This record gives sequence, C-alpha cells and structure tokens, in this order.
Amino acid sequence: MSIPPVHDFVGIGLGPFNLGLACLTDPLRESDGVSGVFLEARDRFDWHPGMLLDDATLQVPFLADLVTMADPTSRWSFLSYLKQTGNLYPFYIRESFYPLRREYDDYCRWAAERLDSVRFGQQVRSVEHDGSSYLVRTGTGEAFRGRRVVLGIGTSPSVPAPLRSLLDPLVEEVAQRPSTDRGLVTHSADYLEHKAALQRQATITVVGSGQSAAEIYHDLLVEAPDHGYELTWLTRSPRFFPMEYTKLTLEMTSPEYGAYHHALPLETRERLAREQRHLYKGISSELVDAIFDLHYRQRVTGVGPRTTLVTNTEVRAARRDGGAVELDLTHLETGEEFGLRTEGLVLATGYAPTAPTFLEGVRDRIRLDARGRYDVAADYSVDVSGGEIFVQNAEEHTHSLLAPDLGMGAYRNSVIIAAMLGREVYPVEKRIAVQTFGVPDHLRRAPGSRDGRCATSPTSRLAEVVR
Repeated sequence: MSIPPVHDFVGIGLGPFNLGLACLTDPLRESDGVSGVFLEARDRFDWHPGMLLDDATLQVPFLADLVTMADPTSRWSFLSYLKQTGNLYPFYIRESFYPLRREYDDYCRWAAERLDSVRFGQQVRSVEHDGSSYLVRTGTGEAFRGRRVVLGIGTSPSVPAPLRSLLDPLVEEVAQRPSTDRGLVTHSADYLEHKAALQRQATITVVGSGQSAAEIYHDLLVEAPDHGYELTWLTRSPRFFPMEYTKLTLEMTSPEYGAYHHALPLETRERLAREQRHLYKGISSELVDAIFDLHYRQRVTGVGPRTTLVTNTEVRAARRDGGAVELDLTHLETGEEFGLRTEGLVLATGYAPTAPTFLEGVRDRIRLDARGRYDVAADYSVDVSGGEIFVQNAEEHTHSLLAPDLGMGAYRNSVIIAAMLGREVYPVEKRIAVQTFGVPDHLRRAPGSRDGRCATSPTSRLAEVVR
C-alpha cells in the first residue's frame, strides 16, 4: 500500500473562505513550492442553494470576492470571471457594486472547477496525527496527509431550543406529499427546495429577524395573490432593523478592530456579540423599503393577502397538532402570552459553528476556551503548538463580526498563509481605519500624572499621530 504524499496543508470544506485560500495558494505552487489539497463532501460547489432567490444580491461589493483584497492582480478575481464569461461589459453598464447572489455562486463554482487542488466527493471521516503530520481519511477510503489543517466547513443551521423538535425526518417527506396534506416546517437554508410545498399551505409563518427572513417574507408576499395563503412574520427583535452601513461603522471590519476585539476580556466580547448584532445581522435598507412599498401597492390594488408582522415576540414552545404547528408566544414588552396556529413554518433563525466529530482523534491538540469553543489565536490557529490547525469563520467569539464577513476573507487568508510560510506573501494590512479602537498611545497619561503628560515619548506620540 502506497503512503500518500505529505502536503503543506489539507483544507477541509470548500466554502468561499477555503476556496479563497485555494485561489491564493494556487500560484504559490510554482513560486514557493506550496502544496495544498482541499476536500469537499459535495460533488460540486454550492453556496447557500436554498437562498439563491432570483433578485437577491450580496450585501458586500464585488471587491469582496475570493482574492481581490489580497491580490487585485489575481486571475481568480470576480472581474476575471466576468471577462472570461462575457459578462464584464453588462456588469459595467448595470452600474451596481453588488453582484447577484446567483452570480456570486456561479463565480465561486467557476473557480472551484478550475483549481487542481480541489477534490469533490470527499467526506472527511477522521483526522489523526502520526507524530509528524496530520492524516485525513475520507469516506471513499482515501487518505491525505498534511503538516497543517485548515478547517473551512462553515456554519450549520441554528434552531432555538423550543423549535428543534419540529425539524425531524418527516420534513423531507412532507415536502413531497400532495397539496391536501398540511404541516411543513423547514429552515431557511432549505427554503427554495420546499417553497412549492409551502405555497400549498393555507397559512405560512416566517420566524426570524435578519436578511434571510426578510428575503423569504418578501418572496412569499410577492406571490401570495397567486396562491391565496395568509402570511405572518414574527421576530424577537424590537423592530425590523436595517443593517447599519455607514462608513465609520464599516471600519469595524478592519484589521485593527479585529486585533482590538481579540485582546478584550471574554466577558466583554460576549457582551459586544449581543450588542453588535444589528451591525451585520440586520436587513438591507433597500429591502426594508421594498417590503413596505409592496404592502402599499397591494393595499391600493386590493390584491394582497392577509398578512401580519409582529415584533418583540418570542417563541416559548412549539408542537405539531394534526396537520399544523401550534406556537406558544410571548410579547416581550407587554408580557402577554398568545398563540399562533400555522400550516407552514420557515425558521430563518441563522447559523452557528459546530465542532465536527471527525476531529475527535486530535481533540487533545486543540485549544478550547472556558465555554468549550475554539480558543482562536490572532493568526486563526487553534492548536496547542500554534500554526498547525487553522479555522475559517469559526472565530466570531474571538475576532468579532469580521469572522463571517466576505470582505475580510482574503485578509484572513493572507494572515494564515503568512503563518504557514513564515513571511507575508500577500501584504497584511495593520491599520486602515480613521478611528482608533481603545486608548491612543499619545493620549495615555503616566501613572499619577496630573499635568497631562503622556506615558509615551514625544517620538512615539508623533508616530501614533502620523499613523
């Protein structure tokens, strides 16, 4: 039996972030002799297929592609994709920085299918360490060896505890049943797959407050007159809040904010995670307005469905009752308890990182924090030695809202590549923001000082001002 070659790293999972790493390390095979392989369980690249609505766009500009923010000259850029597919001029004439979500998915597939380092149909079963390298075994019986591992398995659908019992194996069956049957529950991740079955229900309820909930509600509201269902949207949030997109707020997706957040105490980071939700989990203001305008048009024309939008509402319990779902609800501001019966239910309740079982064989090599999550270092490594196991989009609790942001993917990959090679192949920005997070050095006072003199020298003060 032949021994598999040892790669510099093995990438597990192929979402946009690990795909970006594949693109950025592709030219390093010849220039630096870097050897990497990426293992993906699916047979092809698919990015949130359940939410590829026809008119949905990214919430970040096209520059937030796989590579541009690290290497604007890369042949794997979104503009290169447009040129090679004959769509560069149409995109230019369209005059929008925001690609369609379907377009972005196709762009990623275009890149994935042209990379020699990608292996589809490779479901990872186990990861072990033999004393010198990591041994990654897959469901096909193949084994891959690497000095390092980069986890890019992404996040999984998250469902609040009171609703988890509703998502059972019957969901798939219900979607295939005749329209006379009632009672369908699905997560937003599978919305398009179950949309036709949902629209056969007499009542549909959407639970959630973010962009996905808003997109699904709008999509169902547009087509409601053709199907005749009633439509309800419930959110625990106090309002249907738009994502904040002002320039100084956008500076929080910056290298220095990530470093500042990473150095904060655990309790402070936990509080910020709750307070900053509206910065990246809100709804685009354009969609908020589009929903209101659609309501208005349907009101004027008299063709709209009966629809209800309720904020400040928490689901306390849920159960199946005959062919429907009963929701026990509480209004958080009035304290009133009430109920809702619905035949179709969409849980737009977000995503969360999960610890894969295939890592059990190297559990002793992974650092965990007091809450059992990855203890992620500044360079995105999580192993006890440092520089061997890296994570992509599993570090929101340490690196803040930068973790899921597509625009920071190329930056994180630049850091990971630098950590693996010991040098910056792609320049890693240290400071790009106008504002300072934390106390600026030139404003710090020496202990006990009352005359305003700073703890730093005039030279360091000048350097801080210049920076």
